[in-house]
Amino acid sequence: MRARGRTSAFCAVGGDGGLGGGGRGKATAETAKEEEEEEGLVVPLAGRPRGRPRMAEQKRRLAFSIVQFLQDQLLNGGLSPDAQESLEVAIQCLETAFGVSMEDRSLALSQTLPEIFEAAAAKEPLPQMPTPDPAPLSEEDASEAERLKAEGNEQMKAENYDSAVSYYGKAIELNPSNAVYYCNRAAAYSKLGNYAGAVRDCERAIHIDPKYSKAYGRMGLALSSLNKLSEAVVYYRKALELDPDNETYKSNLKVTEQKMKEAPSPTGNPGGFDLASLLNNPGFMSMASNLMNNPQVQQLMSGMISGAEPHGHAGSHSFPQRPCKPYPSRPTVCSANAAAEP
Repeated sequence: MRARGRTSAFCAVGGDGGLGGGGRGKATAETAKEEEEEEGLVVPLAGRPRGRPRMAEQKRRLAFSIVQFLQDQLLNGGLSPDAQESLEVAIQCLETAFGVSMEDRSLALSQTLPEIFEAAAAKEPLPQMPTPDPAPLSEEDASEAERLKAEGNEQMKAENYDSAVSYYGKAIELNPSNAVYYCNRAAAYSKLGNYAGAVRDCERAIHIDPKYSKAYGRMGLALSSLNKLSEAVVYYRKALELDPDNETYKSNLKVTEQKMKEAPSPTGNPGGFDLASLLNNPGFMSMASNLMNNPQVQQLMSGMISGAEPHGHAGSHSFPQRPCKPYPSRPTVCSANAAAEP
């Protein structure tokens, strides 16, 4: 991964988050050891029982669950490249600090960290905070917000998705109570591959207008792109409940349900490599296509193939200059309802 080189050096240095030199890391490690001995986490060698102290082992299991969650977000969270690199750094630091590895399945719990959190959160609901009434919207601000939304729609048609996000954002700043602005920005986020951002905006749109069918449909698209198929089905069905004659919702629901039937059982290969999910990941397929069409990669592959031939001279075999073909025979969801709403 991209962060591997510098991460090892970063994680190897102790301290309180700084990269200071000298004996700071050693001193911090000694201090941590003393604190652990005071807490009973580390027993002196004399009379130490065989195996790890129970508290330390529980910490390793917790660290494993955190790393497992971060790995899932790295693959399916729809994060930006910078955010992915930050997660890679965090994962490697946790693995180094607690001596855990994703290959050590003995540390895995029967429930994932999000499942444990959801169960705890259900018992402790957030207190209902009174929401202040929004400031009245002036006619001037309302008109300017509509102009910005219209400009965002034009940018969507021109496929300038970053610019569209900016215009919709400015419209939201002027009128944060308009569900259409959030829903349109969600469409732009999806076009950019930022499906997590699309989900957040769809949630806001639905909160503002619970009967806004297009917000449910776009939420289904974003969740499907994140490979959260069961959740996507729920939102497609709600979209159809509000708009029963929408053929796009019907088609997307059918495709997503079919994907769920074809998906491997979650208990069939614990901790294994899920090739089907990888090939269904739009971000991965786009990256693979760009990589295979890179002239430098093609030249490298050409040299490797030529060097592997038993006869002939190096460079006598040229790598075929053809684009990467899409994954065959795989139904795709329709993004017709991803167009910006006028």
